[in-house]
Amino acid sequence: MIRFAVIGITHGHIYGQVQCLLDVGATFVGWHSYTHEEPVRAAFARAFPDVPRFEDEAALLDDISIHMIVTSTVPADRAPLGIRAMRCGKDFMTDKPGFTTLEQLHEARRVQAETGRIYSICYSERFENRATTHAVDLVRSGAIGTVVQTIGLGPHRSNLSTRLPYFFQRQRYGGILCDIGSHQFDQFLTFTGSTSAEIVASQVGNLAHPQHPELEDFGDALLRGNNGSGYLRVDWFTPNGLPVWGDGRLTVLGTEGYIELRKYVDIEGRPGANHLFLVNGKGTQYINCDHVPLPYGAALVRDVLDRSETAMSQVHCFLVSELALQAQARAAILTAANGGNA
Repeated sequence: MIRFAVIGITHGHIYGQVQCLLDVGATFVGWHSYTHEEPVRAAFARAFPDVPRFEDEAALLDDISIHMIVTSTVPADRAPLGIRAMRCGKDFMTDKPGFTTLEQLHEARRVQAETGRIYSICYSERFENRATTHAVDLVRSGAIGTVVQTIGLGPHRSNLSTRLPYFFQRQRYGGILCDIGSHQFDQFLTFTGSTSAEIVASQVGNLAHPQHPELEDFGDALLRGNNGSGYLRVDWFTPNGLPVWGDGRLTVLGTEGYIELRKYVDIEGRPGANHLFLVNGKGTQYINCDHVPLPYGAALVRDVLDRSETAMSQVHCFLVSELALQAQARAAILTAANGGNA
C-alpha cells in the first residue's frame, strides 16, 4: 500500500482528497502547511491528530518512502509544487485547478513526460460525487445512446467573509473559468469522450462585487469537441436561502435519451443529494445514488503501484486544464455597468 504526505492545506477540499486515500488503506505519514495557511492549520491538525506536522516541506519531498504528495494550496502555487514533487520521484494529486497559466501547464506536462510520475487533479464534482459517478457508468453502458451535448451548471456560494486573500487576487486563483469552471471542462470531456476540443466562445465578469475588483463572479463558455458539444456556466451567486453551497446540475443529452443530475440538492423535492433522472425509450426513472461507490481513490492507488492510468489519463488531465486556461484567456469581459454585455 502507498504512503502519502500533504503539503499545503489552503482549500477545504483537502479533507476529501485525504479521505479518498485513507478509505482505500493508504497511509498518511505527515503534513506541512505554509505561513498563509495559519488560519486553517488548527482545524486540519484536529482532523488528523495522529499525523505529525513537519516544519519544512523538503523533509517530505526528500523522504524516499513517500509515494505521493497531496495538496490544496493556493492555486497559483500548485503546479510549481507538483513539478518539485515529480522531480523528487513522487506522484502528485492536487485540488483543482491544477494550473493557473498555460506556462505552468506546459512545464508540468514536460516534467511529467520526463519523469513518468503521475500528475492527477482531483475534480470533486466528479470523483467525489456519487450521482456523477453513476451517470458515467450509465452513459458507458449505452443508456442514452451516443452523447451529443453536455450542459454543466456550477453555481457556488461566495462566503466572502471566510475567504483567504488569494480568493480576491486574479493572478493567484486564475480566474473563474480556470478555477471552478475546470470541473465542467472535465465533465464535458468525460461524458462526450472527446479527445480534442475548441473554445467557441467564453465570457467572464465581475457583475456584483465592485469592492473586489479582481474577483470574477460569473463565467460561461461554449465548447465544440470531436465527439460532442458543451455549454458551461459557473458563478458565485448562490443565495443564502439555499441549504447547500450550490445547486450543481449536469444534463447529458444523448441520441436515445438524456440524464439530468441534481448533485447536491433537489429544491422543494427529495431530501439529500445525489439525485439522478434518466429518460430514454424505456420511460423515466429516478435513481438515488447515495450508495454508489466512488472509485477514484482506489484507482489512483492502483496507478501508483502498477504505473497505470486508470483513475485519469495524463492526456485527459492536461487537456481539461488546457481548455479551461484557453477559455479564460480568450474570454470577453462582462461588466455590471453595461448590463452584462461585452
